[in-house]
Amino acid sequence: MRTALLALAAVLALIPAAPAHAATTAAPPTAAQLKAAVAACTKQVSNGKYAHDAGGARTVPVCATRTAVHWRADLDIDCDGQRTAKCNPSTDPYWQNATAFPQSDGKPLNAETLPFIVLPLASSTWNYRNSGITGGTVAAAVYRDKVVYGVVGDLGPSAIIGEASYRMAQLLGINPHPSTGGVSGAVVDFVVFPGVKSVPIQNNATAVRLGQQAAAALVS
Repeated sequence: MRTALLALAAVLALIPAAPAHAATTAAPPTAAQLKAAVAACTKQVSNGKYAHDAGGARTVPVCATRTAVHWRADLDIDCDGQRTAKCNPSTDPYWQNATAFPQSDGKPLNAETLPFIVLPLASSTWNYRNSGITGGTVAAAVYRDKVVYGVVGDLGPSAIIGEASYRMAQLLGINPHPSTGGVSGAVVDFVVFPGVKSVPIQNNATAVRLGQQAAAALVS
């Protein structure tokens, strides 16, 4: 018996051990990896370009690269939706009590707690629906060394681009105040994953999980 056990031990010793990473999940893409994946405008899907702010020069194209639609712009703060301590008429003179895409219970989104991005209203320049995008489509915003996942949650003016919710800006490390916050310049990459949708729209954990998977596929 002892001889048999020794022989079995010898055989087992020859079997290679499983790689240390086999039982772990691959880390989601870094900000640098995601920026590199959308650095070039492989295909412009907008018929023209957008301005960062009303009356500004139209310099921002909407592009498509593999499985993503993306653009690089500034970031203005959207505080519309549910009235909260941070988002209300006192903090934001342009505050509105609705968002283009509501929660599953019919209430507007909560910009203070939910990371979401804002698209330009559909126009002859670009109709987001033609790119397979709608409310709840998963998106990411990349700024410096941070990646924040969220959803498409609201619509803004048809001539400008580059806006995200209070919470999205806060998580990116950008001043989220609706009147004095935001960041100027083409410094934020907005990446949307058509066909990938968070249901319900207000469940950010689902958006993060699906966004990380979609981002990994994009950079692979």
